[in-house]
Amino acid sequence: MSEARIRVSEIFGPTIQGEGILIGLPTIFVRTGGCDYRCSWCDTLHAVDSDYRDQWQPMSVDEIWYEVMQLSGGKPLTISLSGGNPAIQPLGPLIAHGHREGYRFALETQGSVPKEWFAQLDVLVLSPKPPSSGMTTDWAVFEDCLRMAGGKPQIILKIVVFDEVDYAYAREASLRYPQLPLYLQPGNHTPPPPDNDDAPVDVDGVVERMRWLVDKVCDDRWFEPRVLPQLHVIIWGNKRGV
Repeated sequence: MSEARIRVSEIFGPTIQGEGILIGLPTIFVRTGGCDYRCSWCDTLHAVDSDYRDQWQPMSVDEIWYEVMQLSGGKPLTISLSGGNPAIQPLGPLIAHGHREGYRFALETQGSVPKEWFAQLDVLVLSPKPPSSGMTTDWAVFEDCLRMAGGKPQIILKIVVFDEVDYAYAREASLRYPQLPLYLQPGNHTPPPPDNDDAPVDVDGVVERMRWLVDKVCDDRWFEPRVLPQLHVIIWGNKRGV
């Protein structure tokens, strides 16, 4: 049987990881196409909306790896598997291949599709979507994702916060999973349309929400989470491929 192909929206880098525990780390991004969610403020609709699936290329592991090697110059880096929701793609063989070459793999997903190959990752970022997204978290399925990981990768909880309701959701999630390091970030309320990555971003508004979030956790004496920006938004706005 031929190897299952991976739907790829884009491969780019090296650039820095813009958010979460690996912020600032030089990284190659493999962004897959397709998602089981449709968040109201999604900033990667070109990798989510099925209207753009003709731009998603079905690729073999060898084809993806050729692109990665061209970008990295053969120097092992961290590869970020993103989307859309990369968990819906058959990424196990790619991870195994990259590990043999000395690369590390980080994946971010909302925790809605558990996969056995989560246990092969080096870093698993579980980012359940708060109420502002318009999505509903199935915590039982989220638990299945944790079980699939089996405690083998480093597991991080990351939540985007737009408002007080999201903030309350983040506090509830932290109570559910006190064992997971928690990262909070303000959301980009001016995401780009999928066909225009030059669309302006309200950086001042993003920074203002960042200040609000910092003040909020400090005033509440909630000292467990780390509050970080989306660094790539501050540096490059909505530009793709960086």
